Amino acid sequence: MKGLTGKRALVTGGSSGIGQAIAVRLGEEGVDVAINYVGPPEGAEATKETIGHGVQQCMKQLSASGTHPILVAADVSDASQVEQMFTQVRDNYGGIDILVNNAGIQIAADTDVLDVADFDRVLAVNLRGAFLCAQQAVRGWLAASAPGCVVNVSSVHQVIPKPRFVGYSVSKGGMQNLTHTLALEYAARGIRVNGIGPGATVTPINQSWIDDPVRRAAVEAHIPMRRAGTADEMAAATAFLCSSEAGYITGQTLFVDGGLTLYPSFETTWSSE
Repeated sequence: MKGLTGKRALVTGGSSGIGQAIAVRLGEEGVDVAINYVGPPEGAEATKETIGHGVQQCMKQLSASGTHPILVAADVSDASQVEQMFTQVRDNYGGIDILVNNAGIQIAADTDVLDVADFDRVLAVNLRGAFLCAQQAVRGWLAASAPGCVVNVSSVHQVIPKPRFVGYSVSKGGMQNLTHTLALEYAARGIRVNGIGPGATVTPINQSWIDDPVRRAAVEAHIPMRRAGTADEMAAATAFLCSSEAGYITGQTLFVDGGLTLYPSFETTWSSE
């Protein structure tokens, strides 16, 4: 991707799944990546090592001499921890050029019995966390009169309801509007804000249906392309939106979903000719 080598990025929730794949892909593109994690750092350490390995393998194709990945611990729903995380990143990199808001959780329960604290927790991590990180990033770019790029990792469920996951659906719907609002508010100051909307994706969080042939077949039968996506495919879309090749794109969500948002029940005509 053009315009990524030498950039500095922060990827929240970068220790596993889609976040890890994004961190690795950006590292392979020559980006210095700060990998955010919460809890035990084992996964984040593995990501750091993978970035280093990936850079070694692809550096012959890059003009940069290498990248410098770092680990930054923070609960993104906590404003003070987010501020400390950005201070740590600035101390190491001098600032960032790219923010990827990927950290997210989901809690399953019928809405009528869902604990309010669980609803609040999902929104706190998924939506409040994205806001807090974007706010810190934007403040830095404005203070430096510098351009910047935000990519919010949303979901097809910002437009497709997800029963039993009301907190997740609401948080992703809010993330769509966060993307739109920030993009419009700061477009004239060189700050681009976009999102990706993953569909069903092969990641550790989905291992329960991925490893069950019957359940996996049921999931993939609803996808027009008849397969789940990979974390690497989500990472490729993110890298594009971060690159200069997407320099005229802002306020958009790129759905990477195998056609899941195309109303797949209409794949065969059942209503009218």
